[in-house]
Amino acid sequence: MKKLMLWLIVLAAGSGGALFGQNIAGTWQGTLQPPQGKALRIVIKISRADNESLKAVLYSIDQPSPPIPATSATLQGPTFKMAIAAIGGEYEGKMSADGATITGTFSQGGIPTPLNLLRATEETAWAIPDPPPPPKLMAADAKPTFEVATIKPSGPDTPGTFITVGRGGGNLFTTGNSTLQDLIVFAYGVHPKQLSGAPGWSESDKYDVSGKPDTAGLPSIAQMQAMVKQLLAERFHLTFHKEKKELSCYAITVGKNGLKIAKTTITGRTLPGFGGRGPGNIVVQNATMEEFAGFLQSRILERPVVDQTGLTDRYDFGLKWTPDVAQAPLGPNAPPAPNPPPASENVDAPPDLFTAFLQQLGLKIESTKAPVDVMVIDKVEKPSAN
Repeated sequence: MKKLMLWLIVLAAGSGGALFGQNIAGTWQGTLQPPQGKALRIVIKISRADNESLKAVLYSIDQPSPPIPATSATLQGPTFKMAIAAIGGEYEGKMSADGATITGTFSQGGIPTPLNLLRATEETAWAIPDPPPPPKLMAADAKPTFEVATIKPSGPDTPGTFITVGRGGGNLFTTGNSTLQDLIVFAYGVHPKQLSGAPGWSESDKYDVSGKPDTAGLPSIAQMQAMVKQLLAERFHLTFHKEKKELSCYAITVGKNGLKIAKTTITGRTLPGFGGRGPGNIVVQNATMEEFAGFLQSRILERPVVDQTGLTDRYDFGLKWTPDVAQAPLGPNAPPAPNPPPASENVDAPPDLFTAFLQQLGLKIESTKAPVDVMVIDKVEKPSAN
């Protein structure tokens, strides 16, 4: 855990916790020491809402980030529990009888780290810096292209795969360990099964791409896709045509008991964030259902995924499930695990993906068939020189 996001936390006092519910309001602070990286000073400000529930705001004051709301928390007697879906984090601590300390553990990605909080006074409270200004967005009607773009073979030992923009500030577009298939899937919003006629190297040769847009500001997903489409045409000489074909796919709908996730609290940003915390543990930030469906079909599921929820808002949430041994370990294009793990016998293990969707998100994902566009590759070449 190299970076800790910040959250606004909605807390609810459980039955039997009235005494502690009265005590817990105030400012709490402590130091989190991740397994890797420097220590982070954490401040949590807790106050009481009009309906007598508790509200809290968490700050990581050594990082230039604004506070972001978390998902849920409870206070049962002296035990305080908090789930932070946007980063896949959890906190559990026990408040002392005198209401001066909370001794607890923060977990992210299954890695527990001690986080003990001390009630702060006006004299001892740490100063909280002003949050950074939101990034400047590219004009919505802009049609950017890459002013400069480089494509280099990835290092053989480079871990992970990513596509991002604005890393380290600015609006530089970068990818790591990206295949041609990855770039096509991103640019055209398709599943690999919607591609036909691509050469074998399109799935095996990996590249690091870096592109500087010719327009100022952080681009939207559509603007990023347009730039990558042009890159594919100019540097890979990609040409194709489309054909309609009925394929097996998954459809996402809202469950009968309604949605269980909250709208995003991130402001001033149009791009979603998707991250993995290990097999069967993902974190989603600032994403629409359509964008989430695109992530699922490119990284998790073996079929195209169709969004049929009708939802248009952006959401933050986490999802934990026990992967099926038949599922690809790193996405639909990854090679099968040489020694797939047996099904978990742990009664506390998360449910399968489809059950987790309904229980944790309030969404259903069901198998169906639908006519979809298939990209038939007419021509493509290995990338031209920089």
